[in-house]
Amino acid sequence: MSDVTENAKERMQKSVDSLKLDLSKIRTGRAHAGILDHLSIDYYGSQTLLTQLANVTVADATTINIQPYEKTMMQTIEKAIRESDMGLNPATSGEIIRIPMPALTEERRRDLIKVVKSEGENSKISIRNIRRDSNETSKKMSKEKEISEDDERGMQETVQKITDDFIVEVDRLIDAKEKDLLVI
Repeated sequence: MSDVTENAKERMQKSVDSLKLDLSKIRTGRAHAGILDHLSIDYYGSQTLLTQLANVTVADATTINIQPYEKTMMQTIEKAIRESDMGLNPATSGEIIRIPMPALTEERRRDLIKVVKSEGENSKISIRNIRRDSNETSKKMSKEKEISEDDERGMQETVQKITDDFIVEVDRLIDAKEKDLLVI
């Protein structure tokens, strides 16, 4: 019985973790090194994450510095950043690639907030689907006389409580990202 609730809790936590990762990729007006974590670079024929090819640091509130481990990769990294859908324009200066973070327009902020809300809603749907699966499992166990009807009801109430907690967590993450986007 507790296996069903633990499984639901683990799966819901994975949904929230996935949302956190997706939200970290949405850039605000400030520079942070994590914005480039998902960027893959063609490294001698294989796709490799930028963080494995270069040291990514934040120089100030609006600039990211990238120092490739191999000088020969500078043009490749610069090209990959330019071609990504993040709207960044890197500039090479010596052995460092500097990426100034452009200020977000009001329209772009609204668009990003819509994306954040959409990601949050997708995460909530995923959590609700996990709740549904857990409830179906408990009904099946009750039907097969593995657990009593009271245990089934208790399990469903527990899963509902867990679901509510994770929905609140998703809402908290969305609100925090919205506030982050609205800060100029």
